[in-house]
Amino acid sequence: MPGDPNCPYCHGVGYLRADVPPGDPRFGRLEPCVCRMAEISHQVHQRLFALSRLNELSHLRFETFQPQGRGELSPLQAQSLIAALNQAQQFAQRLEGWLLLMGGYGCGKTHLAAAIANFAVEHGVPTLFLTVPDLLDQLRFAYEAEDTTFEERFEEIRNATLLILDDFGTQNATPWAQEKLFQILNYRYINRLPTVITTNLSLDEIEARIRSRLQDPELVTRVIIRAPDYRRPTSDMGHPELSSLDLHADQTFETFTLREEEELDAEARRSLKQALETCQKFARHPQGWLVLTGDYGCGKTHLAAAIANYQARFGDPPLFVMVPDLLDHLRATFSPSSTVTFDRRFEEIRTAPLLILDDLGTQSMTPWVREKLAQLFNYRYDARLPTVITIAADALAELDMRIRSRLLDERLVTTLFISAPPYHARKTTQRKKKKSP
Repeated sequence: MPGDPNCPYCHGVGYLRADVPPGDPRFGRLEPCVCRMAEISHQVHQRLFALSRLNELSHLRFETFQPQGRGELSPLQAQSLIAALNQAQQFAQRLEGWLLLMGGYGCGKTHLAAAIANFAVEHGVPTLFLTVPDLLDQLRFAYEAEDTTFEERFEEIRNATLLILDDFGTQNATPWAQEKLFQILNYRYINRLPTVITTNLSLDEIEARIRSRLQDPELVTRVIIRAPDYRRPTSDMGHPELSSLDLHADQTFETFTLREEEELDAEARRSLKQALETCQKFARHPQGWLVLTGDYGCGKTHLAAAIANYQARFGDPPLFVMVPDLLDHLRATFSPSSTVTFDRRFEEIRTAPLLILDDLGTQSMTPWVREKLAQLFNYRYDARLPTVITIAADALAELDMRIRSRLLDERLVTTLFISAPPYHARKTTQRKKKKSP
């Protein structure tokens, strides 16, 4: 396409040979003249916008984002949404570095990413907004496209002035897909190009090469959104009707006793103290799995409830449920009167940010129960989701081998054996001794 006939550089040709020494990759290459840059920028802007399908997301703006969510949010959840909104607005104003938005389904990540894209487009910034699966499809389609080549499409994507990758981690992780994503992100990392990424994954679940880029604090601002699924009705958030934490409201770390008044041997006292200290540490930073085992009444449930109550105190209540009750909740979804499907309820349980399962091993082990528990444990094991489990010592050997193999993995699981005798039985014995003449 010709350039400006009055241009003092190309004299209307529209192209110039790159003024670089021999050996440079651009040597001998024709490049657009500066007189055509505004036109080219407009064309790129239009192509990227067409690829992005931002017309479908035009309603997702900063003004329509509701940091109070829908219904009642805990202070921590509301604060998390407000902080995420502020970070997204600051990024949109500066367009510097990378913004990584992390959180569960429906928490607002895509809305904020789209709001950044709409803000940038309105200010004339060439922007590409794509879910990662769509991005990979765009590259695959380019192999057979008549109007572009794969190389042209790939360069267009990785050089976009602003690139927004939504739903990172939902793509089919083939070797080809992994390599293309790494090439795009590594290029943008090296050249410090503004990039926004949203993901439901934790950093540990992201491919190592990409994870190392995302962990660079000098380039990447990481925002973790701790909010429930906005799309769900508040009456079906899951935890209120599933969790039995209300029944254990008085079981906190403050009310847990090391039973100094009892005649316990040194090993029993040590196990109680170690269990308390380990549970307090876990409650502050839930990571990995914590298995509490011992005799009935030794304090396992109290400590598990104390972890849950500690988290709830800071506005982030976990899912605390007895295993038999959990299975009853799953069975209830098969009722014609149920307002929740089995798939939705099971997904809610297995993806809970912190799941506390009390009394594992007391359930009736039918084939269906065995399979559902194995699926639940396997999912959380693969995803490395924080989990607390209480189980009687004599029930460990009765578990399904698939579950037991997960619980024996010391890389993920910390097992605490409380050797103290049942608390209630000891108190009864002591009262009888006091009454004796």
